Amino acid sequence: MNTKLILSFVLLLAGGLLISACGGQATPAPAQGATTELPAVISSANIVVEGRVVPNESAELSFFTNGQVAEVLVEEGATVKKGDVLARLGNREEVEAAIANAEAELLAAQQALEELNSDVSVTRAEALRAVAAANKAVKDAQYQLDNFEVLGNQENMTAMQGVEVTKQALDQARDAFEPYKYRPSGDAMRKKLKETLDTAQSDYNSAIRRLEYETDLQEAEANLERAMKDYEDLKDGPDPDLVASAEARVAATEAALKSAQAALDKLELVATIDGTLVKQDLIVGQQVTAGQPVMQIADFSRMYVETDDLTEIEVVDVSVGQKVTVVPDALPDLEVTGNIESISSVFEEKRGDITYTARILLDEADPRLRWGMTVVVTLE
Repeated sequence: MNTKLILSFVLLLAGGLLISACGGQATPAPAQGATTELPAVISSANIVVEGRVVPNESAELSFFTNGQVAEVLVEEGATVKKGDVLARLGNREEVEAAIANAEAELLAAQQALEELNSDVSVTRAEALRAVAAANKAVKDAQYQLDNFEVLGNQENMTAMQGVEVTKQALDQARDAFEPYKYRPSGDAMRKKLKETLDTAQSDYNSAIRRLEYETDLQEAEANLERAMKDYEDLKDGPDPDLVASAEARVAATEAALKSAQAALDKLELVATIDGTLVKQDLIVGQQVTAGQPVMQIADFSRMYVETDDLTEIEVVDVSVGQKVTVVPDALPDLEVTGNIESISSVFEEKRGDITYTARILLDEADPRLRWGMTVVVTLE
């Protein structure tokens, strides 16, 4: 029903009746000197449009992934809160296990990073003690080497050269003594060769000891150098490379946990607003497709009327806060008041007219009013 057409027809009919009445009877001329009274002009400034009852807010819900329905936790007509889980898809065990593993790994990674930072003072003290111990080892090795008496026949040789020369002399002495080793100990030749062999063995032992002292000193110096480097690395904090590695481990684990949690969230259908579940199409075992609407929630805490019937001629006389009267088509004896809450800035073109949408907040919502009912709106 087009209320605007009906209203125009009624006004036209009333105008015709008025003209007929005037034409059927002559109007008497006013008496001389009398004042002529002009008829009152009644202006109808009211704007009448059609609208539809809508809730404060509504939302269609759908899953973010394909799957089979494992649980339906609410029934149609239930009151729900934003964030409530309304239904779940199957195959949760694998995703939950991935979340548990990621949480455990994240805890270990965070602890490793914390320990790396908190233990730096202890590690620095240990490194300093290592420097002191290595320095003492260098001094001890140097002392042994400085107080070692080098044999005269090895004074102009390095320790390695001394070992090589004395080893050669020892081998020659052994070879020379070999033919005589079973002779009686009193044999003069055997006694002489044995003395030569003993001297060669002593010289060789001395050369080996000198080489060991030099090797000990070299090792102690190398250990001291490493200890000092370790201390320098720790002097200003933990090893940057270790910190970077620990932080990368934490970041990677956080990303894995976030991904696993997102996968679990996709298996749950969650209420996005507070309200009443007005539509519920799910059954356990049903196969659903991502993006397919399966539930709908409406917030009936406040009721509105929306009209997209305001023309460009009418909208200039309408403002936010303006009082209106609403009469439902299905309840002609019911009259509800309200206020214009918003007027759209974007136009639509309908049946050749430029129109705008207004949203009207009802002062009271009669329990008989239902979502979608058509109404006549009179803007005073």
